[in-house]
Amino acid sequence: MDTTRFNMFENEFGSKFVKRFANAGMLIHQSPLPMSTQHLVSLRASQINGCGWCVDLHTKDAVADGETAVRLSLVAAWRESTVFTEPERAALAFAEEGTRLADAHEGVSDETWARAREHYDDDQLAALIALVALINAANRLAVLVHQKGGSYEPGMFAAAMN
Repeated sequence: MDTTRFNMFENEFGSKFVKRFANAGMLIHQSPLPMSTQHLVSLRASQINGCGWCVDLHTKDAVADGETAVRLSLVAAWRESTVFTEPERAALAFAEEGTRLADAHEGVSDETWARAREHYDDDQLAALIALVALINAANRLAVLVHQKGGSYEPGMFAAAMN
């Protein structure tokens, strides 16, 4: 049952905005930040924000790109898992702290920032910062309009942007 409050694609302004928003996502997608890291970060932020649409989208796109079910299943418990690399763990910590801004007075801690700096060069770090900001904005867009998860097919979002 579709209970979406508002379809941004069917509104002239909304459609223009979503296309520009997606262009920012494409820039990040084409960045040197590893695609597996992009998927994990997007999935984790979406889990924290309770965005069913984005969890659905990022899980299915990650699988389409070769990500394993084990790793995707363990993203929510990444600290208690052995399947993530140190760079991925640094990115997941960064994503969590960057997503839970209201939970910590300093946002991303100096320790988490330093761990991310250890593993990512300037271009990758810029992409990681942009990704955390963008996925949090995407989560809010989907949650505001009650865009539900479950119907997404891999590549569907990219196709809608063309």
